[in-house]
Amino acid sequence: MEFEQVVRYEFGDDVRDIDWNVTARKGEPYRKKFVEERELSILLLVEDSPSLCFGSEGRTKREVALEAAGFLAVLSADNRDRVAILHVYAGGYALYPSKRQRRGILGSLLRLLSSRPPERWPLPELEIPWRVVHSALVRGGILVWVGDFAGETRPADWAGLRSKFELVGVRIDDPWERRLPDMGVVDVVDPTSGEFLSLDTSSRGVRRRQEEWLREREQRWRELFPSTRSACVLSTDRPVASGLAQFLLARRREMPLA
Repeated sequence: MEFEQVVRYEFGDDVRDIDWNVTARKGEPYRKKFVEERELSILLLVEDSPSLCFGSEGRTKREVALEAAGFLAVLSADNRDRVAILHVYAGGYALYPSKRQRRGILGSLLRLLSSRPPERWPLPELEIPWRVVHSALVRGGILVWVGDFAGETRPADWAGLRSKFELVGVRIDDPWERRLPDMGVVDVVDPTSGEFLSLDTSSRGVRRRQEEWLREREQRWRELFPSTRSACVLSTDRPVASGLAQFLLARRREMPLA
């Protein structure tokens, strides 16, 4: 139990909770109010891959990913949970240790949101430091993995992670990934190498390869997060807050009653 505030004593309240100092000062009985502590430990793993720099709807997948991380961090702060943030980017990572107070969580979140996208190419390979995940999150904690899951991202010890933590995936999509528009030949940039390329969106071969990639990504996604209560998909053409709210409400309905 954790102390919350002092309230006026009412008939039936436990007399052992009376705050005699406040009672003497107020001239009427007041008691200490306690609430049950329900602290959760959460690690927000933000996989800041170069492919997040793409966006066809006026904002990039990276902007949506950071907004989703911000939404979850603020919500966790309001719930008095402990929150750590692991920001993984090409060539390195930054760990913002676990914080419980709102000011500490928002401070870590501000450092994440102020990080800049890659500006130089070619970029080094992005590698998630899973040993840091194991050390930064207590057993039974919740690992929220935010990214676009565009490539092969399954860690070797996924079964070990699943047995130790509760795993939740937040995938960021773009409408062009779901269906490539027929725009003829367009100039695009490879987000990993920084090279300019010409892509024929009318080509059957290009569309077939894009559809194959989409099927492979969906298969990898289902293997990582087979349950609907552990898999959330957001998109650059939809509001982030409402998408996360719908996911959290559905997740709450599916959780077993104590």
